[in-house]
Amino acid sequence: MKRAASIAGIIIVLGLLAFPKVKDYLKASETASQNNSGSAAPLNVEVYIVKPDIVENKIFTTGTLTSNEEVELASESSGLIQEIYLREGEDVKKGELLVKINDSELKAQLKRADFRLNLAEDREKRQKQLLEKGGISQEEYDATLNEVNVLRAEVSLINAQIEKTEVRAPFTGKLGLKYVSDGSYITPNTRIATLQDIDPIKIDFSIPERYAAQIEVGNKVRFTVQGIEEPLVAQVYAKEPRIDSDTRTLQVRARSSNPDGKLLPGAFADLELTLQTIENAKMIPTISLVPELQGQKVFLLKDGVVHPQSVVTGLRNESKIQITEGVEIGDTVLTTGLLQVRPQMQVSVKQVNGE
Repeated sequence: MKRAASIAGIIIVLGLLAFPKVKDYLKASETASQNNSGSAAPLNVEVYIVKPDIVENKIFTTGTLTSNEEVELASESSGLIQEIYLREGEDVKKGELLVKINDSELKAQLKRADFRLNLAEDREKRQKQLLEKGGISQEEYDATLNEVNVLRAEVSLINAQIEKTEVRAPFTGKLGLKYVSDGSYITPNTRIATLQDIDPIKIDFSIPERYAAQIEVGNKVRFTVQGIEEPLVAQVYAKEPRIDSDTRTLQVRARSSNPDGKLLPGAFADLELTLQTIENAKMIPTISLVPELQGQKVFLLKDGVVHPQSVVTGLRNESKIQITEGVEIGDTVLTTGLLQVRPQMQVSVKQVNGE
């Protein structure tokens, strides 16, 4: 009992000795806190002033270059090659003779048919005079006239067969490698060479079906190919009228000028397609956007005071996003301090962007 009373007495004495110091410390802390709260500096923030801008709705895809026109040259008839006029890699004009097949037998048939036709035409003239004088019947004259017409048709047929012994360029273009030689026997299945028109050159590509309604004939396409540093431009001129049910994509074709022939069919291309261009769009930095349960918001600065504002967004690019509702041209949007600011809070502008 005496021991407990002694311990209690010691604690009381120590408390009385420490009380003045603790009191002074608490008073000093309260004073300092009051001083700090009264002289705290406003939060420094950076802001962006909204101004009209141009925004493009783009999609990125890949494609393949194809010839404007392309054909594998072949003969319509079989026979020995009499002469080859084509030169590999050279430009040719439409209708230019490239390969000639031996047609000596057909020319002999044509000569015989011409002799028979001339004889029949002379006989028809004489019988016509006799018919006018009543020397022969109408039936006899008609038989002779029919023979003349048959022989004329035969001459036309042989001429058509002779034309098939000539391989001509179906369009203006550039020849590829040849696969036959003088004296070779060829058939309609024999590959002679390739002919391609590569100016302009076409680009085949596909886009997801969700963009099908947005793409239009005339849309610009920027593309790059390996070996050419500068970006090139093409223009959409056609698209399939249906969606591919297997890939859920729409096949599109564009065309680009290729006067120097640097672009070659079969090359791989990276494409950037502009579906829509919006002028006077209200764009803000993406970092200014704050997600919330009901959508998205930004913090506007008006007269040095922060005001939260719900917004509706549109298109987006690398660093900015379009605001369709909630922000007007000339508004000041916070780009920093978004986690520290509160509604109606006063802030200090450290830097203004977008001026």
